[in-house]
Amino acid sequence: MLKQEQHADVVIVGAGLAGLAAAHQLVRAGLTVSVLEAAPRVGGRMGTEDVDGFRLDRIGPLLSTACPELRRVPGLDGAALRAFRPGVVVHSDGRLHRMASARTGEARAVELRTAELGDAGSARGGALTRARALAHAPRTLDQARLGAALGRLATTPTARLLARRELSAALAPGAGAAGRGLPPRTVNRFLRPLLSALLGDPDLTTTSSRAADLALRGFARGRLCVPAGGAATLPERLAAALPTGTVKTGVHVKDASINRVVTAEHGELACRSLLVATGARAAAELLPGLRVPDFHPVTVVHHTAPAPPVTEPAALLLDADRTGPVAYTAVMSEVDPSRAPQGRVLVSSTVLGAPPDGLEERVLRQLAGLYGVGTADWELLAVHHDPEAVVAMPPPHDPRRPVRLLAGLYVCGDHRDSGTVQGALSSGRRAAQAVLRDLGVPGGRPGDDRVAEESRAAA
Repeated sequence: MLKQEQHADVVIVGAGLAGLAAAHQLVRAGLTVSVLEAAPRVGGRMGTEDVDGFRLDRIGPLLSTACPELRRVPGLDGAALRAFRPGVVVHSDGRLHRMASARTGEARAVELRTAELGDAGSARGGALTRARALAHAPRTLDQARLGAALGRLATTPTARLLARRELSAALAPGAGAAGRGLPPRTVNRFLRPLLSALLGDPDLTTTSSRAADLALRGFARGRLCVPAGGAATLPERLAAALPTGTVKTGVHVKDASINRVVTAEHGELACRSLLVATGARAAAELLPGLRVPDFHPVTVVHHTAPAPPVTEPAALLLDADRTGPVAYTAVMSEVDPSRAPQGRVLVSSTVLGAPPDGLEERVLRQLAGLYGVGTADWELLAVHHDPEAVVAMPPPHDPRRPVRLLAGLYVCGDHRDSGTVQGALSSGRRAAQAVLRDLGVPGGRPGDDRVAEESRAAA
């Protein structure tokens, strides 16, 4: 007979954000859960590497403080987030422009405060003279219109966004709902670079306009941020909050079905339900016939510098001019000091798409122009490349793909929702609710949860 610890109500294969989020909801409902992870650590792609005291993200996704799942998932409430300050700095037309969101009152109205920071090749930008301010009046007006558009988007119900006509984000007028009626300059110099950073798609050609609208809505309702201590702190926090022994790492699943899982290390585990929470490709290997989506590759390059650049060192810097392979960069030691040893500087830069030849040299040359400092004495810490970093979301994109394959068999992950942290957590919660419904355990919501989910999110 199997030992007692080899029985579980639900076996979850994969200890990424989706699987761990599902485990929390199932445990809270009183079920016994066993989470099996083949890697030596939890987190999947949300990994962080320790190098000489630096905490280096492998992908480093951008989050929003308005992400509802970060507050909803047990174990993540109270997780420390570090916001970019004052927000976003855009390199456009050879100059740097600061764009910071300001929320006022409960309505979370959005106002974009724009300031010229001077030439990109200069470390400091002086105050605008009256003549220069008048010369740039049309640009200031554009930002006011952009702020108003994002403010409207922030209060638009999610269900209404999903009901709009769906196109490729690259072809949608004004890059989606927020950009309608805005000048092409504003769309091309701010909205498109921002969306590329949020969604991991450099050209937005394989991204649904609905996914773009949802990403911009999250931006408009909160502030861009990263987890304190690195991306891995989110799954590590989730795993630590589960009962001891729930999560087992270094366990390779050889075969799986509704009522049993065979592992290479621990033999056979019996269960009442199976939830596959791995990445899309690994899930298809366990569940033949499951569709494998396309992906966007991402490369993150980490450097240490003698001193932090002085131009808005804690901001997220977007390169709208595309002067090199880097889509966005940040002095992460200024955003989150816990990511670098005391007194050291960490600059993390993200390349979207396939990395070009001569990556390091081209990145340093581009960063010198963006930050306005010499980079010859910057030291390379690590280069992390993932060819399947971000799930592509081409139209037509269903942001709530079914998580229940049949009674007792379920699947979750960002490939069942949106290719974001929000999507991974949401799919895990939906899968747990489906398990509870089928087992007749209180906590599972009846019926198809798509419309109900969107209504609650909109509220």
